[in-house]
Amino acid sequence: MLASTHRQDVIEHVARRIPGSVGGACLRVAVDGPDGSGKTTFADELAAAVQVIGRPVVRVSIDDFHHVRAVRYRQGRESPVGFWEDSYNYERFRGDVLEPFAPGGSRRYRPAAHDLGSDAIVHPPWRLALPGTVVIVDGLFLHRDEIGEVWDLSVFLDVPFRATAHRMARRDGSSPDPEHPSMRRYVEAQRIYFAACSPHRRADILIDNEHLDAPRIVTP
Repeated sequence: MLASTHRQDVIEHVARRIPGSVGGACLRVAVDGPDGSGKTTFADELAAAVQVIGRPVVRVSIDDFHHVRAVRYRQGRESPVGFWEDSYNYERFRGDVLEPFAPGGSRRYRPAAHDLGSDAIVHPPWRLALPGTVVIVDGLFLHRDEIGEVWDLSVFLDVPFRATAHRMARRDGSSPDPEHPSMRRYVEAQRIYFAACSPHRRADILIDNEHLDAPRIVTP
């Protein structure tokens, strides 16, 4: 266990753990964790640290690859199983992000497939990443079977539901009680994920991120 009172130490440790590029190959990095665990902020800070050491970076969020509402809610707006099974369009995510950054991939990628506000499917222009680019993806369920084996490095931010619920309440105005009925869709979906995929064990680096200013690397 590596404890740190300095968040930047942990970020830089993870940045140094990303494998080097061989022959201009790109690297795929996942930042996983439950709702409210701090994934987006951590991934943004990790991207900045990777850039500081001179490596090209692309940032992608799986939240830009949601299914449309008709698919997301087809099992009911409060269904945890629906949240687990129907939230994301993994076909587009693989084709637009994972495959272009795979070994021998084209490096031509699109950073989004869906606009959450308008519920529109989108097809933004293709972008071309530099050789050796590190693509850092944040989002839920990144260690699930469909995509869990592709990562060159993966991180799981471990935060108890009592803490994530409070963060979500500040962010979204939801209930701060993880056992409140309105939170069931999200909390129970995570429990399904944990049971099915064991992301705490699959991740290369497990980080206790309960205290944002002092995360701890649990598995180095």
